[in-house]
Amino acid sequence: MGFEVGLAEEIWRSKYRFAAADGEGDEDYADTARRVAAAVARAEPADVRDAWQERFFDAICDFKFIPAGRIIAGAGTGRTVTLFNCFVMGTIPDSLSGIFDHLREAAITMQQGGGVGMDFSTIRPSGSFVKGVGAQASGPLSFMDCWDAMCRTVHSAGQRRGAMMGCLRIDHPDIEDFIDSKRDATRFRNFNISVLVTDAFMEALRAGGEWPLVFEGEVHRTVPAKDLWDRLMRSTYDCAEPGVIFVDRVNAANNLAHCETISASNPCGEQMLPPYGACLLGSINLAALVERPFTDEARIYEWDLGELTRTAVRMLDNVIDISRYPLPQQDAEAKQKRRIGLGITGLADALLFCGASYGSDDALALTRNWLRVIKREAYRASALLAAEKGTFPLYDAVMLDRPNLVDLEQDVRDLIALHGLRNGCLTSIAPTGTTSLLAGNVSSGIEPVFAFSYKRRILQPDGSARFESVVDYGLQVWQAARGEAPPPVELFVSAQTLRPSHHLRMQAEAQALVDSSISKTVNCPEDITFDEFTSIYVDGYALGCKGLTTYRPNAITGSVLQVETDPIPASPPQQELALAARSDDLEGHTYKLKWPDSAHAVYVTINDVDTPQGRRPFEIFINSKNMEHYAWTVGVTRMISAVFRRGGDVSFVPEELKAVFDPRGGAWVQGKYVPSLLAAIGGVIERHMGLVQPSLPLDEPVKAVPTRSPGAFCSQCGAAAVIKVEGCTNCLECGYSKCG
Repeated sequence: MGFEVGLAEEIWRSKYRFAAADGEGDEDYADTARRVAAAVARAEPADVRDAWQERFFDAICDFKFIPAGRIIAGAGTGRTVTLFNCFVMGTIPDSLSGIFDHLREAAITMQQGGGVGMDFSTIRPSGSFVKGVGAQASGPLSFMDCWDAMCRTVHSAGQRRGAMMGCLRIDHPDIEDFIDSKRDATRFRNFNISVLVTDAFMEALRAGGEWPLVFEGEVHRTVPAKDLWDRLMRSTYDCAEPGVIFVDRVNAANNLAHCETISASNPCGEQMLPPYGACLLGSINLAALVERPFTDEARIYEWDLGELTRTAVRMLDNVIDISRYPLPQQDAEAKQKRRIGLGITGLADALLFCGASYGSDDALALTRNWLRVIKREAYRASALLAAEKGTFPLYDAVMLDRPNLVDLEQDVRDLIALHGLRNGCLTSIAPTGTTSLLAGNVSSGIEPVFAFSYKRRILQPDGSARFESVVDYGLQVWQAARGEAPPPVELFVSAQTLRPSHHLRMQAEAQALVDSSISKTVNCPEDITFDEFTSIYVDGYALGCKGLTTYRPNAITGSVLQVETDPIPASPPQQELALAARSDDLEGHTYKLKWPDSAHAVYVTINDVDTPQGRRPFEIFINSKNMEHYAWTVGVTRMISAVFRRGGDVSFVPEELKAVFDPRGGAWVQGKYVPSLLAAIGGVIERHMGLVQPSLPLDEPVKAVPTRSPGAFCSQCGAAAVIKVEGCTNCLECGYSKCG
């Protein structure tokens, strides 16, 4: 498996290639792999350093092991960045000074490239009396707004966009407002949010009982457990958030329960962590390990998987010692427990190669076997490292009785009993969206293939765009081996065709063999009934999942477009919207646009039409007393109106207009440079379509009518190509990705 030209190289150059100020740096991906391997090997004794460097290099260069993005981008560069992807911040005190101290710590962590998770349950509820100032508290959600604003500021200054997770307990008095918060399409845009659901609540739900909302031992009121659950489910059904974390189960299964309590997760949910906990990630690429794919002899050899697992554990353990940490508390926490998160990617493609359809009994059996080998060999490697380098400082033999260790093979348990463990926790399954693309577009993490073929828009340095066809690695291998033979529909299933039960079965099967948690999105059809949807969460709890995230196309987050006509017949083609003929009466907005270079205002009228897919623009008119603009405004309005009437995705229209530069110069409008009047008109269309919040000085519409809710349009490129995978927002067009 090697580095591919095209999108993978584009991602490598933009995200992971090291280019020094003096012009030196990585010439190709092999250089990147060599840089990372050399940096990680520095933690080895001098007499074996070169040998380990070569083993690390071989694993990384062939994409058999893919370190997380922070490691690939930062190791060996000398930059002041952390190699840990995500953190959970410290316990937030219920005081104004303490809250803003923790806001500052989160900003510092994000500045160095780490995403952050917080539990806001420790902040008193809205309306509580604050004795010191004789006022009422504003509640945790108001302070989450501060974190959200901070994240916008910090991520705008760096290459990596901010990612945050906000958590609140199911018994907090403000839980209902928290549950409903994502109904506001403009609030908490930099957060994923999750409700911490306890076993006691699930029992109250089962029994049909009342549920107390409590803060610091005081019951503020009680609500029927079913009403609160239905409210949570309805919001998730409508908005795809909040997610759910079964927090008592997380703590009960935690290897380190003897020395920590967990109350939050990292932004994507695969690492439930204590205060100041850090997650260090890397993934074994199962797709790269399958021998003789698409034959009856297709298999992953246990020896190869075990050897790679032991190498990966050693590599990640070394990263703990070479990484920088944004805060000293994070440094201490990481080194006291030496937690790592070894996971997998390429699972769906590996199953394809072995003739197992995702979610089938055969797929469950293969997944179970592969993860059992990884778990066993990870613990073996950690015990042998403990013998060589010492246990983690907070190791206690009581760990042998923890749920994740009791079912280990006896020879591994004997090793642990003799030597202890080097690492407190070893396995989790993280999202691998960008690094999976880097590896040739293997399927991401534990997810099914989203689509076997689609187009991705690549923004160029000059502001133009080109389109790159992206084909799943599994389909690439099929086409190389079978030529024009059509792929079997029953095997080449995707997120578009699978039932929620397939997702749930795979997640539950994996969770039984993973120390921490799993970043996974259960994709649901838009027409799933509310009762069916709710049962996913109840079933997930019964099956032993630690957390659940679902995605159903809806009016707030939109639906998935932009998938090409897929070579697999069972996958739906991109939908073209057939618009009806113009009726005599259309509703719309007229906007007054004041352009500094013109003596007269420009009036932009956009009329809409109702369709089964929602309200959308049908035609545009541009008028002004300034006759200088007459010819081109008529031409522009006729062309744009024709594009609107054809249907399909029209979000590219404002994007193209915004790229137009006037050779006479643009204008500064409210502190933002707008390169031309056409670009300003593009901004008007963008506002009308709900793609962005208003930034141009537009007067109130002459005729005010409701506009549709913002859909799943990318905030980076404007395309209606946003999907949610593994708890993260990803744009299929431009590559924008954000876990928050």
